Amino acid sequence: MTATPGAEHAERFTHLRPLLFTIAYEILGSATEADDVLQDSYLRWADVDLATVRDTKAYLAQLVTRQALNALRVRARRREDYIGPWLPEPLLLEPTDASSDVILAESVSMAMLVVLETLTPDERAVFVLHEVFGFSHDEIASTIDKSPNAVRQMAYRAREHVQSRRRRMKPVDFTTSVRVAEQFMTTAANGDMEQLLSMLAPDAAWTADSGGKAPAVRRPVVGAKRVAALVVSFLRRGPERVPGLRFETVNCNNAPAIVVYGGDELLGVFLVEVVDGKITNFYAMANPEKLAGIARPRTIRR
Repeated sequence: MTATPGAEHAERFTHLRPLLFTIAYEILGSATEADDVLQDSYLRWADVDLATVRDTKAYLAQLVTRQALNALRVRARRREDYIGPWLPEPLLLEPTDASSDVILAESVSMAMLVVLETLTPDERAVFVLHEVFGFSHDEIASTIDKSPNAVRQMAYRAREHVQSRRRRMKPVDFTTSVRVAEQFMTTAANGDMEQLLSMLAPDAAWTADSGGKAPAVRRPVVGAKRVAALVVSFLRRGPERVPGLRFETVNCNNAPAIVVYGGDELLGVFLVEVVDGKITNFYAMANPEKLAGIARPRTIRR
């Protein structure tokens, strides 16, 4: 039986949804906004005459990218009033969802997403589409309404910018990172400062995003001693302030993430970045508006 036009639209979109979600998420740094972009994109896709579509993947990637860029530009205007550091929204993954694909794993890492925030919207889209998903300069040019030569130059600038700020791009050993993160939490709970310092890089940093909507340090804390003291203080005083305080380790952005609960209430999550066996960064999310995505794991693809 021949599928109805509406069913064929849905079938093609559903098949590519993990890839389209990943594109939107990497451009926006927000799973919630990526969902909105996909919903809006599907409504537009449903009105497309499929007879005019030669390459469904390229067509839908272009459609989603344009919608994501529109959302990114709108958000950029709102960011001026944001309180404290802004971090991308954590993305809950199955433990092995991205680890087998080195490029994909690196591209959704919190460290990479933080660097992508320093690009212009067009540069970010070009970098994501070309470096991660392998779209050609010509394909990207039609997506962002630039010439292929302009896209080529933009891709070069974006790649140089990213590489200068993210030099340690290598395969992510998720299992080792989990072991280090859990050992750190156990050691911190025991208050062993000497052991804690041996697990932290000298310039380790703690960055928290609360948006002014939850208690959190509003400036990054830098330096192994200061970060260790912050975590130990939290673990010692937390149970007194929050009844039923508990922790759970999950996979966010292909890195170990400690989810913090007060009873059944989700209070926050912090991702742990491990490089060469040392913890280099904690990315803490306390803004309740950015915690909704922790409720369900996502599938990402290239």
